Amino acid sequence: MSKVETTRIPEKKLIQDFTVIQNIRLNARHFILELQSPDQLPGLFPGQFVQVLVEHSPSTFLRRPFSIHEVNKENRSIRLLIQIKGHGTETLSHIHILDKLNLIYPLGNFFTTGDCKKVLLAGGGCGVAPLLFLAQELNKKGIRPIILTGWKTKADIFEAEKYQQYGELLITTEDGSEGEKGLVTQHSIFRKEKLDFERIYCCGPDPMMKAIGKISKTHGIDCEVSLENTMACGFGVCLCCVTPTIHGNQRVCTEGPVFNTNEL
Repeated sequence: MSKVETTRIPEKKLIQDFTVIQNIRLNARHFILELQSPDQLPGLFPGQFVQVLVEHSPSTFLRRPFSIHEVNKENRSIRLLIQIKGHGTETLSHIHILDKLNLIYPLGNFFTTGDCKKVLLAGGGCGVAPLLFLAQELNKKGIRPIILTGWKTKADIFEAEKYQQYGELLITTEDGSEGEKGLVTQHSIFRKEKLDFERIYCCGPDPMMKAIGKISKTHGIDCEVSLENTMACGFGVCLCCVTPTIHGNQRVCTEGPVFNTNEL
């Protein structure tokens, strides 16, 4: 077994070998890796992500970015929710317990929790990934959010019981096989004359985030979205994840991935 090494890079980011302690297949396209650090975890915040080195995949040259899905500081572990999209993520899905994974972390900015008491978390598909950690942290502040998730069909739904631990879970499916039929943005919660949420947090497909951003603006609600632009380096050097904002072009991996929709 190779020696575990930790190297510090600027802004207190770490390059560190984690040990795989769980590899949980959720369905045909999604799985969860639970990774344990050899040291105490640094400060981690909802919305931040890690860059994973994928070994034994000749076609995967760059690290892969994944949102931090859940944190267990007592166990020194983090969980990553991963969707199989290509050879790199397929390789990760077959990793074994006690294998090592090299991570650069923590990367990016994070959701602003503040003093808001009534909040909505909205996610579509794999976009639900950072929302579990967010709900976990909100609970520590005595806040039990409403969590709205959208799926194509009932068979795609995963970890419902996890989200129910931290908030009131609402579900939409496009075929109506579970919860309300339709897209996330078509849920009846948005058909109220006046929404009384203090803040909305959102992650998922771009059209969904844009639609919820417009709904939030109409009702005068602060809305924060976590963008999923393609990333290479993960810490602001390569500029491939740039997105336009009212402040000019900004890097999603450093100035983001979380942005207030009023800035986009």
